[in-house]
Amino acid sequence: MTGDFDLTGRVAIVTGGNGGIGLGMARALARAGCAVSIWGRNPEKNRAALAELRQCGARVEARTSDVTDRAAIEDAFAGTIQAFGRVDGCFANAGMGASGRQAFVDRSEDEWRRMFATNLDGVFHVFQVALRHMIKRAEGGDRFGRVVATSSLASLFGMPRGEHYAATKAALNELVRTLAVEHARYGVTANEILPGWIETDMTAAATANEKFVGAVMPRIPMRRFGNPADFGGIAVYLMSALSSYHTGDCLVIDGGYSKF
Repeated sequence: MTGDFDLTGRVAIVTGGNGGIGLGMARALARAGCAVSIWGRNPEKNRAALAELRQCGARVEARTSDVTDRAAIEDAFAGTIQAFGRVDGCFANAGMGASGRQAFVDRSEDEWRRMFATNLDGVFHVFQVALRHMIKRAEGGDRFGRVVATSSLASLFGMPRGEHYAATKAALNELVRTLAVEHARYGVTANEILPGWIETDMTAAATANEKFVGAVMPRIPMRRFGNPADFGGIAVYLMSALSSYHTGDCLVIDGGYSKF
């Protein structure tokens, strides 16, 4: 990629970057010349992802970090700044969509709180520490920052026996929209990426489930699918100078790119 898509000198954090969608985004960013710091809970997956990303030729690192632990996030961010000197983009890919199929009335309080901690608290804390850094740079004359959250259409159309997931993701959508308005004056954009459905190893079991296909698939627009490469292309675009005009709208992968 060249021109506006040359991200040489930019630095991006990808949380949940050691597999699936997160790794797809990290790979595309690294290939575009971006330095990438991937944060994940699993050290073994981090090492495997790091080895793959190093083949892209960019500066990359992997950090083991639990996004539900505020102190761990602060430490990981400080380490990333020490390694790269700055952070230009933060892609939050935390999620807990496959956490069991109990009905809403059977959910325990602990299950709800774990979901909130991963989907909401984690993104809140990661974005907050990243935005503080971006605002400080903007006040010093360096006006550039990108925060992006990935979600799914479950946050728009719901998910049978996944109400806890849909509720937290819907709240995250609204958080991103308000961040876009609040931080525009600093040259910082905020966006949400929502796919129709992602074709990965993690979703193979769902698409093989007759109940899922019957209840959820009809709600996916045009039955179209996204994949990690789609996310990677959008991630690179959002980190480029072309995305400097902020709208606060969401990008939807539904066979193309559109806004709703």
